[in-house]
Amino acid sequence: MKYKSSTIKSKWKKTEWLLKDSYFRKYVPHTLPFNQKNLSAMLDDYPSVFFKPTDGSGGSNIIRIRKIDRGYQSQLNTTKTSYSSTTQLYRDLNRFAGSRSYLLQKGIRLAKSNGKPFDIRVMVQRTRKGDWITTALFTKVGNPNKIATNYNQGGSIGTFSKTMKDADFSSTFTSQLESELKRLGVAVGKNFDRHYKGFQELGLDVAVDSKGKTWILEVNTRPQIYPLKALKDKSLYNKILSYGKHYGRYK
Repeated sequence: MKYKSSTIKSKWKKTEWLLKDSYFRKYVPHTLPFNQKNLSAMLDDYPSVFFKPTDGSGGSNIIRIRKIDRGYQSQLNTTKTSYSSTTQLYRDLNRFAGSRSYLLQKGIRLAKSNGKPFDIRVMVQRTRKGDWITTALFTKVGNPNKIATNYNQGGSIGTFSKTMKDADFSSTFTSQLESELKRLGVAVGKNFDRHYKGFQELGLDVAVDSKGKTWILEVNTRPQIYPLKALKDKSLYNKILSYGKHYGRYK
């Protein structure tokens, strides 16, 4: 069977869908389309801002911008560049973007597990009966020298409970967060259904900040699960495949 699940590449469109629903607004970091006015405004308001391709995937071509003494610093992969003004910074970012559309998103200070930043993938899938169910939670633990936690950016895959324990979160908090994330995944599935037809699976990238607040960084409509093969325990990988068979998910 051919894979059948709708795909929406535009991060901005998916962000707008969430922002139209008051339930999700508290979960979405401030996000705006990239232009010079928005860049200046975001850097006035936040100590760090992420510059992301609207149609990007795998954590590629993401730049983090930070305020530093006497200006700003951008980081792409491990390369850092300093700027004395937003005009100078905008010129470089605009050149980097070329004809590609980009977003600006408030930087979230990710919680750390054993000193490494991490975020959480919430996998939601549609059952044969048509209901949404959260089938898996796992973590992407970043390389401390990189700005994206993605597996193909040098990150590693972890289990939810161990990563949370190594981040010094209590078992009570972890249990409450697990319930919240499972509800959130199903709610996002229902929200997306109101805007577009044919979704069978979604992968939410969720951050927990250093204060324990939950943020939806983005929603993937074609989530990759092959990194789960890196775990010794293949039960999560196999569970996702078993739910995905009816819409052509085989790997």
